[in-house]
Amino acid sequence: MQVRCCGICHTDLHIVEGDLSLPCLPIIPGHQIVGFVEARGSHVRTHKEGDRVGIPWLHSTDGTCYYCRHGSENLCDNAQFTGFHVDGGYAEFAVVGEDFAYRIPDTFSDEHAAPLLCAGIVGYRSYRISGARAGDRLGLYGFGASAHLVLQLARYQGCEVYVFTRADTHRELATRLGAAWAGRAEDNPPAPLDCAIIFAPAGSLVPLALRTLRKGGTLALAGITMSPIPEIDYSLLYQERAIRSVANSTRQDCREFLELAGQASLRTEIQLFDLAHANQALQALKASEIVGAGVLRIPA
Repeated sequence: MQVRCCGICHTDLHIVEGDLSLPCLPIIPGHQIVGFVEARGSHVRTHKEGDRVGIPWLHSTDGTCYYCRHGSENLCDNAQFTGFHVDGGYAEFAVVGEDFAYRIPDTFSDEHAAPLLCAGIVGYRSYRISGARAGDRLGLYGFGASAHLVLQLARYQGCEVYVFTRADTHRELATRLGAAWAGRAEDNPPAPLDCAIIFAPAGSLVPLALRTLRKGGTLALAGITMSPIPEIDYSLLYQERAIRSVANSTRQDCREFLELAGQASLRTEIQLFDLAHANQALQALKASEIVGAGVLRIPA
């Protein structure tokens, strides 16, 4: 496909800075890719030349391992990931199998669609794993690309959302998008939470989030990596509170979320960078200077 734009993700930052052990080098990062089908193989039936499609993090699975056979292909033993095992979207062209490329809702421009493909999809899986339901109070720790989409989706489905973030600009955006309350991670929300999601890769947030949960509440950890989690007093887990990690996403997650994004008219807050300024964009991401999601524009 010919790439039009690619979203910027914390995983890209971890890859570039060597925080993750890479299976191959050199590698082109980027896994929130939006573009048009330039050419297709002779057996491709799902997409045709000129179709606009998106490529997310999950690039391929073996389809035969235990996890694939039991509906958990996100845990596939031999999964490959875009921008990690195979070249990603910080480039003019990208290659993907037809079953791992997805039609983008027409209501989104290329640039505004890019954050849907990881920030949105992994955020959606985290939201599902948290067990959030209509009427619940949902806490979001960290307010970047994923959280600003989950907030909108949760409100669309009838949740009350509480946001914990250190940046004044992020709290202002959360309030503007409909958060019932916004404060710092150390603050006490006005009421106990039914569930929470940690998006920031900071293990120190885990005990802070647990103390806000009601009995039986669930805490979902959305990051692919996280700093060490400190020792936890058992009283924070007692009364059937649960911690669940989130790993990757399935093709079904992608299809469901993109459909929901169109139905709910989710609005992506983005900051645009030219591909030539990718390093500066990643530095801004690291410093929490991007409000919403960063997106690279790829020259034609």
